[in-house]
Amino acid sequence: MPPAPRLARRPLRALAALLAWVTAAPALAQQQPAPQQPAPQQPAPQQPAPQQQPAQPGSVPRGTGGAIITPPAPEAAPAGKPQAPRALNYTPPDYPAAAEAAGLEGAVTLQLDIDRTGRVTQAVVVESAGNGFDEAAVAAAKRLEFDPAKRADGTPAAARILYRYTFNLRSAPPRPGAPGARPEEAKPAENLRGVVLSSGGDTPLAGTTVTAAPQQGGAPRSMTTGEDGAFRFVDLPPGRYRVTVAAPGFEGLSVEEEIAAGEQTEVKYRLLAEGGGLEVTVRGERPPREVTRRTLERREISRIPGTNGDALRAIQNLPGVARPPGLAGLLIVRGSAAQDTQTFIDGTPVPLIYHFGGLSSVVPTEMLEKIDFYPGNFSAQYGRVMGGIVDVGLKAPQDDGKLHGLAQVDLIDARAMLEGPIPFLDNVRFAVAGRRSYVDAWLGPALEAAGASVTQAPVYYDYQFLVLADVTPAARLRLSFFGSDDALELLVNDPAPNEPALSGNLGFHTAFKRLQLRYDHDLTDRDRLVGVVALGQDNLDFGLGPFFFLLEVNTLTGRLEYSRRLVKGATFNAGIDVYTGNYTVNLRAPATPRPGEPPNQPFSTRTINEISLDGSIYFPAAYVELELTPSARAKIVPGVRLDYQDVNERFDVSPRVNGRFDIIQGFPRTTAKGGIGVFHQPPQFQEVVPPLGNPDLRANHALHYALGLEQELTRRLEVSAEGFYKQLDSLIVGTPATSGAQTDYANQGTGTVVGAEILLKYKPDDRFFGWAAYTLSRSTRTDGPGEEERLVPYDQTHILTVLGNYQLGHGWEFGARFRVISGNLVTPNVCDVNDQTCDPGRANGLFHAPSGAYTPIPFSGPNSERLPLFHQLDLRIDKRWKFKAWQLSAYLDVQNVYNSQNGEGIQYNFNYTARQYFTGLPILPSLGLRGEF
Repeated sequence: MPPAPRLARRPLRALAALLAWVTAAPALAQQQPAPQQPAPQQPAPQQPAPQQQPAQPGSVPRGTGGAIITPPAPEAAPAGKPQAPRALNYTPPDYPAAAEAAGLEGAVTLQLDIDRTGRVTQAVVVESAGNGFDEAAVAAAKRLEFDPAKRADGTPAAARILYRYTFNLRSAPPRPGAPGARPEEAKPAENLRGVVLSSGGDTPLAGTTVTAAPQQGGAPRSMTTGEDGAFRFVDLPPGRYRVTVAAPGFEGLSVEEEIAAGEQTEVKYRLLAEGGGLEVTVRGERPPREVTRRTLERREISRIPGTNGDALRAIQNLPGVARPPGLAGLLIVRGSAAQDTQTFIDGTPVPLIYHFGGLSSVVPTEMLEKIDFYPGNFSAQYGRVMGGIVDVGLKAPQDDGKLHGLAQVDLIDARAMLEGPIPFLDNVRFAVAGRRSYVDAWLGPALEAAGASVTQAPVYYDYQFLVLADVTPAARLRLSFFGSDDALELLVNDPAPNEPALSGNLGFHTAFKRLQLRYDHDLTDRDRLVGVVALGQDNLDFGLGPFFFLLEVNTLTGRLEYSRRLVKGATFNAGIDVYTGNYTVNLRAPATPRPGEPPNQPFSTRTINEISLDGSIYFPAAYVELELTPSARAKIVPGVRLDYQDVNERFDVSPRVNGRFDIIQGFPRTTAKGGIGVFHQPPQFQEVVPPLGNPDLRANHALHYALGLEQELTRRLEVSAEGFYKQLDSLIVGTPATSGAQTDYANQGTGTVVGAEILLKYKPDDRFFGWAAYTLSRSTRTDGPGEEERLVPYDQTHILTVLGNYQLGHGWEFGARFRVISGNLVTPNVCDVNDQTCDPGRANGLFHAPSGAYTPIPFSGPNSERLPLFHQLDLRIDKRWKFKAWQLSAYLDVQNVYNSQNGEGIQYNFNYTARQYFTGLPILPSLGLRGEF
């Protein structure tokens, strides 16, 4: 991360200390029958439907259907496990004559009650299509037969499932020898094949339309999936294709696939039921050029209790992410400081990821397409940090030609979004969203009436606007403008006794904005170019009484990457990454004690230093990578990055390699993965720019090691374990100034971070998702040769998170999250009286006669005491109502259900003879309402 924006994080930590004071919505599926569908135990339907007459020459009406719980004719369930109903026959419905004559199509979803004999006792329309389709579907469903559901002991049981009939008109296939018919001896090349499943239960979706459109130009090709959800394209010319998947009752899917000459591509697509939301991807513990990735669906992210449906806050529940102290909105990854992790929005760096107090992220979930999260060992395309990477991708506006929108309000903020096509402009769409908090509207007056010193609660807002144009079938251009703003003001009526000069207002304001242009172009079927450039501005204003700090940074950032598939199993990537800009700094603050001055003088009465300076920065970088797939089991990604920093005129070379290998392919899959790499992080602004810092500083240096294993336990349950080790050296540390500078800085620090992460995850089905994540870690630093090793303030030994969500049915969902985390570290001034080694007679403070106040004497070294164990339970309840053209949902998210009194720090009396813990947030309910169309 560039040094100037990182400067904003230190006041955030100070502000955080101040703030601490005061399931059925199952997935619907459909199955299209083959012309003949013999049942495994019964040969034919009892009452075949009469043959329909074509509505017009070459058109054949058809009706399709299928149970959405299990695929047709599945293998018998293993002994000792319950078994869902299994279809034994298929009865096609009569195509309504009026609908056929009018050329109408439709889909009807039924709720079937099946008794212990497998007979359908009742069929109720859940999703209507009208035009006579409902009646035809109900009549056909009553002739269905099933192998009944079975309990774990094998005894039959009654069950209720959803079943779908799809009515559509299709063209009759050409007769052999007719124009367009393929000779029987021709053997077409099948180069794109796959299957379409429901996201919840791996149920094949029949009757799904799959379209492959070449991005280099040409006519798109479409086909419909069979009853097994399978499809295949033959004789597709090599190149990059935009594949769209559409099924009634499901969210559409659009992905890019590359077809290579002489190769067959196999894919698997999963669709979400309407109302289930979009998919948001989170990649964890893996480099961006990996064979596979960890995926969390929107349903998972938006239903995690304690997050208010915020996707970026959901990152805090993944392994390797620590709980920030107090109410600080920081991202602490694998024992690294918050400034060691960089945040990007579509490849453009931004200084903040969360609003004040971590109440919400700077980008709302509705605007997200994916989240790439790398806690370590990220590839060479990222640099300038030695912690982790979070790259947030803004989603493309929907391209169905319709206008969509939403509005949501809760107790904290309100938001709105609108997206759709731009009138009179072909292939151009837009999305606009905005959000503002209104805690200040009710909390500020309440505190003022109670006599508190707070006159204004935190206020934040963020905004996003983007326009996307499909310039050509192979090129896409997107213009985006987004930003965030946070402000807080506290009134200090009476100065603290030990700081008599600190009075007046405490104000804090931070903001950023970006104007971004992104271009994606598939040059050929082997070559691709992706570029992004952005103009930005970052502002940080901090004031406390007579002291202030003002920072403004204007930036120009850009990334350009060229990729070429050299041969089968080898892809070459090369790119440049540039950060440049200018800065202005104004500072008025107390100086450090001069030689001979007593160390116990109040901070606010020291000599005042005033600094005003400006300048420019230029941080270019270049990288190359290879993606090597020597076999179907293995993938290796070596790369190297070269960085230059003009502030200290130094080059840094960072070689890296990541890889994975399937020890066992297929089910149950066993995969080993690992990586090693060098990472450099340039000095922060105040550390290197004179007169504040030392221009001779080198970059911080880190060596990352990681080794892990992934194991499938069942089709839905998998476990992954990863050990990591970070060796840190040349760390920049500050020492008391011996010259006129505020602080002397030197590359004399070292450190280590060692730990292990375990994730046990249940893949989402129609009703449930959940996981348990555990992290064991230790993070230490040494400030110089001969210095004592110490724990860092953000070290947390144990982090355990267990969460789950269950769909109760009828639009109701229930979720819970429980966390147990080691307490944060503090530097005490008074010992704990419950500790047997505590000496109650120790002098804990020095009296300062001119001010009549006490100055504390630290009881021990830095970060020597750990606060009590943190534990908290959060619950969430959701309810959704679906209407014809829109839907309404409400949620209740309750944090800290049993009001756990978790200590967040220590406070002392006036003369430092006694102490007590101050606690974090009490039980905090949040009620929200959301409408969308």
